Amino acid sequence: MTDARLRHGRLSLALSFFVQGVTFALLVTRIPAIQDRYGISNALLPVFLAAVPVLAGVGSVVTEKLVARVRPGVVLRWAQPVVLLALLGAGAGGEVWQLGIALAAFGLSVGALDASMNMLGVSLQRAYGRSIMLGFHAAYSLGGIAGASLAWVGAHWDLSLLVSYLPVVALLLPAALIGSRWYADADTDADTDAKADAAAAINRTDGKDAEKAAGAASGQPVAFRLLLPLCLVMAFAYIGDSTVSNWSAKYLQDVLGSSEELATVPYNAYMVTTLLGRAVGDLGVRRFGPVAVVRCGSLLAGAGFAVVALASGAWLGILGFTMLGLGLCVIVPQTFAAAGRLFPAASDIAVARLNIFNYVGFLIGSPLVGALGDLWSYRGAMLVPMVMVLVTLVYAHSFGTDVDRYGGGHERPRTVDVG
Repeated sequence: MTDARLRHGRLSLALSFFVQGVTFALLVTRIPAIQDRYGISNALLPVFLAAVPVLAGVGSVVTEKLVARVRPGVVLRWAQPVVLLALLGAGAGGEVWQLGIALAAFGLSVGALDASMNMLGVSLQRAYGRSIMLGFHAAYSLGGIAGASLAWVGAHWDLSLLVSYLPVVALLLPAALIGSRWYADADTDADTDAKADAAAAINRTDGKDAEKAAGAASGQPVAFRLLLPLCLVMAFAYIGDSTVSNWSAKYLQDVLGSSEELATVPYNAYMVTTLLGRAVGDLGVRRFGPVAVVRCGSLLAGAGFAVVALASGAWLGILGFTMLGLGLCVIVPQTFAAAGRLFPAASDIAVARLNIFNYVGFLIGSPLVGALGDLWSYRGAMLVPMVMVLVTLVYAHSFGTDVDRYGGGHERPRTVDVG
């Protein structure tokens, strides 16, 4: 790919990540308003909420099959408008069945979108020859902050869901379609280079590492047992993330005795530090390598959960949730990148399968902490995701495969300056 095409592809994909961040935040932060609009009972609401990640997993599986026939950029080009229209549908309907259709469309299309976005990110990182994956996820975090802010405006001024969603969709949908013209899918030459790089790695490794390199070079279907460590890391990271998003406010107010206003601070701090960590994270990967960055992130996240569990007051709890943002922010993007390096000749398949565990963690995290909090204590419940996040240290070596390593003196030489 040419210099200009890579730059345009990087900017257009960053826009797609940003748009999805806005869209997802607008949905999840207005759940109480959606519940009121459709008259959904507290007993039925979890069914609707659980259906979205389940269907998203189905969408990711379908995307794995689709990209065998069409390029990920084509999938992303049409999945993103469906996600935006599904959001608008959720705000425009008046019957429960209409909400069900909108959320089903949202779940299926968001699974395809998440998978195809990260497929493109992994292939672009390969073309650049250096770490850029965290930058894309920083754009998603920025979109999440923007979406949450827009949701606050809608709630503060008592705007209907349709009035809140329509201007955003009207602006972002054409922007996403226009930006999709410049998506830069991996080309045949890149695939050939990937296989050559993987084959060359066989000569540099032995034992289990040689087995991994041989599997990558062969182009055969992704071996799940080799991908499993990354799948576990992905699930554990999202268990940690869903713990913060669903329980930080309740924990600060009920356990640490904060005011209702102060209880909104931890998640905001988490979102801001996630953005900051991802904005500079690629520099850390290039300087120290992915293994060191993931280890530091895991240790910081584990320490954050420990601070939360042991906090004597609200501000110490806020400090712990802030540490969690800085620690967890690097794990998910680097897990996708590691899958691409582990299976360079089949990175799209690896990313699609890995993406499913995003939703597994999201489904497990909140109910797990809630059940442990009710049966035991919420302080004790915080120790469970802490242990899960620290398990990442055991699998950190999976982020440092010899195939196309980025950072710490392992960047591939580039023939063009792509910025």
